[in-house]
Amino acid sequence: MTTKGSQRQTLGFQTEVKQLLRLMIHSLYSNKEIFLRELISNASDAADKLRFQALAEPALLEGDAELAIRIEHDSERGTLTVADNGIGMSREDVVSQLGTIARSGTAEFLEKMSGDERAGAQLIGQFGVGFYSAFMVAERVEVLTRKAGEPASSGVRWESSGEGDFTVEPFDMAERGTRVTLHLRADEKRFADGHVLRALVRRYSDHIAIPVRMRAEGAGSEAGFETVNHAQALWTRPRTEIKDEEYRELYKHIAHDSVDPLAWSHNRVEGKRDYTSLMYVPAHAPFDLWNRDKPRGLKLYVKRVFILDDAGDFLPLYLRFIKGVVDSSDLPLNVSRELLQTNPEVEAMRSALTRRALDMLARLAADEREKYLVFWKAFGRVLKEGPAEDATNRERIARLLRFASTREKSDAEEQALEDYVGRMQTGQTKIYYVAADSIAAARASPHLELLRQRGIEVLLLGDRVDEWMIEHLREFDGKALHDVARGDLDLGALATEADRSREEAAVKESKTLLKRVKDVLGDRVTEVRVATRLTDSPACLVYARGELSPNLRRLFEAAGQKFPASKPWLELNVEHPLVKRLDSISAAGPTAGDGASAFGDLALTLFDQALLAQGGQLEEPALYVARLNRLLLAVAAPAAHG
Repeated sequence: MTTKGSQRQTLGFQTEVKQLLRLMIHSLYSNKEIFLRELISNASDAADKLRFQALAEPALLEGDAELAIRIEHDSERGTLTVADNGIGMSREDVVSQLGTIARSGTAEFLEKMSGDERAGAQLIGQFGVGFYSAFMVAERVEVLTRKAGEPASSGVRWESSGEGDFTVEPFDMAERGTRVTLHLRADEKRFADGHVLRALVRRYSDHIAIPVRMRAEGAGSEAGFETVNHAQALWTRPRTEIKDEEYRELYKHIAHDSVDPLAWSHNRVEGKRDYTSLMYVPAHAPFDLWNRDKPRGLKLYVKRVFILDDAGDFLPLYLRFIKGVVDSSDLPLNVSRELLQTNPEVEAMRSALTRRALDMLARLAADEREKYLVFWKAFGRVLKEGPAEDATNRERIARLLRFASTREKSDAEEQALEDYVGRMQTGQTKIYYVAADSIAAARASPHLELLRQRGIEVLLLGDRVDEWMIEHLREFDGKALHDVARGDLDLGALATEADRSREEAAVKESKTLLKRVKDVLGDRVTEVRVATRLTDSPACLVYARGELSPNLRRLFEAAGQKFPASKPWLELNVEHPLVKRLDSISAAGPTAGDGASAFGDLALTLFDQALLAQGGQLEEPALYVARLNRLLLAVAAPAAHG
């Protein structure tokens, strides 16, 4: 192996890489030993890629089909090398993969890491920094690599101290693959100790499906290398032989995560179809969870041969947070992404894996409530996409949903629909809910005043996707989901005969008032009614049950969708002092100007306040202020003269 120093080139790191390296070098992350897991994981991926590409191009193996990872260490020089005979890299690969981070959202993620180094260290695992983690323990890193199938002269040498730049130069390299050599910092020389390295390999990389080899103690020749890991894909082993710690370490390898998963499900299917799946529920959301263009999915193997890193066809998009592996014995080795989309075997596997993932979440919710709430806080908004996307599993998904409720003072989403139904009052046939821009706003909604007075529980929806989800869910356990801010309140058997008599009498006594208010409001509302749901507020706006609510309309319009205009009706609480005052204003009374304008000012002000209370926006705020000022002056005038 020889270098061609005259062709050396110095290049600058991408800005995001500089930030990341600064974090690595000055990291307060306490578990620095995970750098070895990351480097071994990269080497394993390189071997998987070569094995897959060699199916179509056997010549890439160059007569050496035995794929392995080799770890070399020199305690005197303070160096550690992780080498593989996998796919290798070209010069272009080296510059793009070791000099830039081509991931959407990287800058935003790194912004979260800046400032508090301890908090930033906790986020390292979310990003999957892989190669760059070497700089947590090394003062200088050297990479020698040659891409499989290329001549020896196409080798590349890359070197950097993790500062602002790196060097790249041609390098004659007979063997294919990649060698990463770490020149360890003085205070990290323990990672050049064979005993320490063996222990770390067994702890973090025992599940790697290809052998990880180290020189046997006391051996001084090439023949002295021995395999130090199990070297068998963990998911192919019987569940009874696998320890929980092994499952956790495989997850960290697959997800490039430093935090243990919340749960996992390992299953083998035999018979009409033959495949093995191992799926995990992460404990936190990745920084790019909402980037819908990001490739995501399970790692796909066919007959133990790695095929795809992110096979998204085996789970629906609302389960995109699930990590894991699926290994099929039935799919062809030359399967492509296009074939996955049309293969009936894949569709059958998708249905089964979706049910299994939902069952895994259901077990977590039933057996470990606190862990499930951790999951819900991280991924609840994603799961809410399920009722619209997956009608087949709608009931399963519904049991996994969590809501805030008037039963609790906290705004945390912790109440299950099943629990709500179990607490329903005798005679109650509906699950009541109210939606707003936030849970706090929903809790303060005037629409639930009567229900609160009667002790009837109401679910509080404050997420922008909640109403869209409910529109597809419709009912649970035979109980309709009922929006208390749309249509008639409909208490059913919970309403007494006295309630109905009182309402009929109020309507009869208020006909003139309702007509006068409707005349003032004109086409702003469809009608004016006596309120059946208010106890403390003077008025509220109600939309018909088939109409879009203001929240849903705002959501769809933000997405560029337009809908015909809809109008609410106004409900007046005829027992409220303001409404009684409104009723007392004659057509020509001496108040703010004259009786007609005073009545109009108060009626329009009540309408505007009802609009504001439901999170709406005034079309003419200046007119609202002018009307309110006239009313305030009318109130203040008698006091001033007194």
